[in-house]
Amino acid sequence: MSYTGQAPPLTSEEIESMLKENRIARVCTHNKDGTIHAMPVAYRYINGQILIISLIKSRKNKNIERNNNITVLIDTPDPLRGILIYGMAEIDCDNVYEHALTIMETSPPLVGMPKEKFERITKAYVDTFKSVIVKITPKHIITFDYTKDATWQNFLKTYIQE
Repeated sequence: MSYTGQAPPLTSEEIESMLKENRIARVCTHNKDGTIHAMPVAYRYINGQILIISLIKSRKNKNIERNNNITVLIDTPDPLRGILIYGMAEIDCDNVYEHALTIMETSPPLVGMPKEKFERITKAYVDTFKSVIVKITPKHIITFDYTKDATWQNFLKTYIQE
Protein backbone atom coordinates (compact mmCIF):
# COMPACT_ATOMS: atom_id res chain seq x y z
CA MET A 1 0.00 0.00 0.00
CA SER A 2 1.42 3.42 -0.93
CA TYR A 3 1.37 6.45 1.31
CA THR A 4 -1.67 8.67 0.64
CA GLY A 5 -0.26 11.84 2.19
CA GLN A 6 -3.50 12.54 4.03
CA ALA A 7 -2.72 12.93 7.72
CA PRO A 8 -5.26 11.84 10.32
CA PRO A 9 -7.80 14.49 11.34
CA LEU A 10 -8.01 16.49 14.53
CA THR A 11 -10.69 15.53 17.05
CA SER A 12 -13.62 17.90 17.72
CA GLU A 13 -11.97 18.95 20.98
CA GLU A 14 -8.65 19.61 19.23
CA ILE A 15 -10.38 21.69 16.56
CA GLU A 16 -12.19 23.80 19.15
CA SER A 17 -8.99 24.28 21.15
CA MET A 18 -6.91 25.22 18.11
CA LEU A 19 -9.50 27.70 16.85
CA LYS A 20 -9.59 29.42 20.25
CA GLU A 21 -5.84 29.34 21.01
CA ASN A 22 -4.30 30.36 17.69
CA ARG A 23 -4.43 34.03 16.73
CA ILE A 24 -3.20 34.18 13.12
CA ALA A 25 -5.02 32.75 10.12
CA ARG A 26 -4.32 32.88 6.42
CA VAL A 27 -7.36 34.11 4.54
CA CYS A 28 -7.76 33.52 0.80
CA THR A 29 -10.19 35.33 -1.49
CA HIS A 30 -10.68 35.33 -5.26
CA ASN A 31 -9.18 38.17 -7.29
CA LYS A 32 -11.07 39.53 -10.28
CA ASP A 33 -8.67 37.74 -12.67
CA GLY A 34 -9.26 34.37 -10.98
CA THR A 35 -6.01 34.28 -9.01
CA ILE A 36 -5.98 33.86 -5.23
CA HIS A 37 -5.31 36.70 -2.80
CA ALA A 38 -3.87 35.35 0.48
CA MET A 39 -3.24 37.39 3.62
CA PRO A 40 -2.25 36.59 7.20
CA VAL A 41 -4.75 38.12 9.62
CA ALA A 42 -5.45 38.26 13.33
CA TYR A 43 -8.75 36.57 14.15
CA ARG A 44 -11.05 35.39 16.91
CA TYR A 45 -13.31 32.37 16.85
CA ILE A 46 -16.66 33.27 18.39
CA ASN A 47 -19.99 31.45 18.21
CA GLY A 48 -18.91 29.23 15.33
CA GLN A 49 -17.58 32.09 13.19
CA ILE A 50 -14.14 33.45 12.40
CA LEU A 51 -14.03 37.24 12.90
CA ILE A 52 -11.33 39.43 11.39
CA ILE A 53 -10.74 43.17 11.12
CA SER A 54 -10.30 44.46 7.59
CA LEU A 55 -9.74 47.82 5.97
CA ILE A 56 -12.93 48.90 4.24
CA LYS A 57 -11.12 49.51 0.91
CA SER A 58 -8.86 46.47 1.03
CA ARG A 59 -8.47 44.05 -1.85
CA LYS A 60 -9.84 41.36 0.48
CA ASN A 61 -13.10 43.27 0.93
CA LYS A 62 -13.41 44.09 -2.77
CA ASN A 63 -12.96 40.40 -3.52
CA ILE A 64 -15.56 39.41 -0.90
CA GLU A 65 -18.08 41.88 -2.33
CA ARG A 66 -17.65 40.23 -5.73
CA ASN A 67 -17.43 36.61 -4.50
CA ASN A 68 -17.95 35.79 -0.84
CA ASN A 69 -16.46 32.29 -1.02
CA ILE A 70 -13.43 32.26 1.27
CA THR A 71 -10.79 29.83 2.47
CA VAL A 72 -9.12 30.10 5.87
CA LEU A 73 -6.07 28.15 7.03
CA ILE A 74 -5.20 28.01 10.71
CA ASP A 75 -2.12 25.91 11.36
CA THR A 76 0.95 25.31 13.48
CA PRO A 77 4.34 24.27 12.12
CA ASP A 78 5.46 22.34 15.20
CA PRO A 79 3.56 20.15 15.67
CA LEU A 80 2.44 20.12 12.05
CA ARG A 81 -1.33 20.28 12.20
CA GLY A 82 -4.08 22.54 10.96
CA ILE A 83 -7.62 23.42 10.03
CA LEU A 84 -8.70 24.32 6.51
CA ILE A 85 -12.05 26.10 6.43
CA TYR A 86 -14.12 26.66 3.30
CA GLY A 87 -16.80 29.20 4.05
CA MET A 88 -18.81 32.28 3.24
CA ALA A 89 -17.70 35.78 4.21
CA GLU A 90 -19.93 38.66 5.21
CA ILE A 91 -18.75 42.26 5.64
CA ASP A 92 -20.23 43.79 8.81
CA CYS A 93 -20.06 47.55 9.37
CA ASP A 94 -21.95 47.46 12.68
CA ASN A 95 -20.30 47.45 16.11
CA VAL A 96 -16.83 47.47 14.55
CA TYR A 97 -15.13 48.91 17.64
CA GLU A 98 -16.70 46.33 19.97
CA HIS A 99 -15.72 43.44 17.69
CA ALA A 100 -12.23 44.93 17.23
CA LEU A 101 -11.75 44.97 21.01
CA THR A 102 -12.49 41.24 21.10
CA ILE A 103 -10.23 40.44 18.15
CA MET A 104 -7.32 42.62 19.25
CA GLU A 105 -7.32 41.74 22.97
CA THR A 106 -5.00 38.78 22.36
CA SER A 107 -2.76 40.52 19.83
CA PRO A 108 0.81 40.10 21.13
CA PRO A 109 1.76 43.81 21.14
CA LEU A 110 -1.37 44.64 23.14
CA VAL A 111 -1.50 41.79 25.67
CA GLY A 112 -1.01 43.03 29.23
CA MET A 113 -1.50 46.65 28.29
CA PRO A 114 -3.59 48.77 30.67
CA LYS A 115 -7.27 48.60 29.65
CA GLU A 116 -7.67 52.33 28.94
CA LYS A 117 -4.60 52.40 26.69
CA PHE A 118 -5.70 49.23 24.87
CA GLU A 119 -9.17 50.69 24.24
CA ARG A 120 -7.68 53.99 23.02
CA ILE A 121 -5.32 52.20 20.60
CA THR A 122 -8.11 49.97 19.29
CA LYS A 123 -10.40 52.96 18.72
CA ALA A 124 -7.61 54.83 16.93
CA TYR A 125 -6.91 51.80 14.74
CA VAL A 126 -10.55 51.35 13.72
CA ASP A 127 -10.95 55.06 12.98
CA THR A 128 -7.58 55.65 11.29
CA PHE A 129 -7.79 52.64 9.03
CA LYS A 130 -11.56 52.80 8.34
CA SER A 131 -12.13 49.22 9.39
CA VAL A 132 -14.96 46.73 9.08
CA ILE A 133 -15.44 43.24 10.48
CA VAL A 134 -15.45 40.22 8.21
CA LYS A 135 -17.50 37.34 9.60
CA ILE A 136 -16.66 33.96 8.12
CA THR A 137 -19.17 31.15 8.45
CA PRO A 138 -17.63 27.71 7.86
CA LYS A 139 -19.37 25.47 5.33
CA HIS A 140 -16.80 22.66 5.15
CA ILE A 141 -13.81 21.94 7.40
CA ILE A 142 -10.83 19.69 6.73
CA THR A 143 -8.21 19.06 9.42
CA PHE A 144 -4.83 17.38 9.56
CA ASP A 145 -2.55 16.25 12.36
CA TYR A 146 0.80 14.80 11.31
CA THR A 147 1.60 13.92 14.94
CA LYS A 148 -0.88 11.05 14.45
CA ASP A 149 0.67 9.93 11.15
CA ALA A 150 2.99 6.96 11.77
CA THR A 151 4.69 7.24 8.35
CA TRP A 152 5.42 10.94 8.88
CA GLN A 153 6.68 10.35 12.42
CA ASN A 154 8.94 7.53 11.22
CA PHE A 155 10.32 9.80 8.49
CA LEU A 156 11.10 12.51 11.03
CA LYS A 157 12.86 10.05 13.35
CA THR A 158 14.84 8.48 10.52
CA TYR A 159 15.94 11.53 8.55
CA ILE A 160 15.32 14.76 10.46
CA GLN A 161 15.96 13.92 14.10
CA GLU A 162 18.92 11.61 13.51
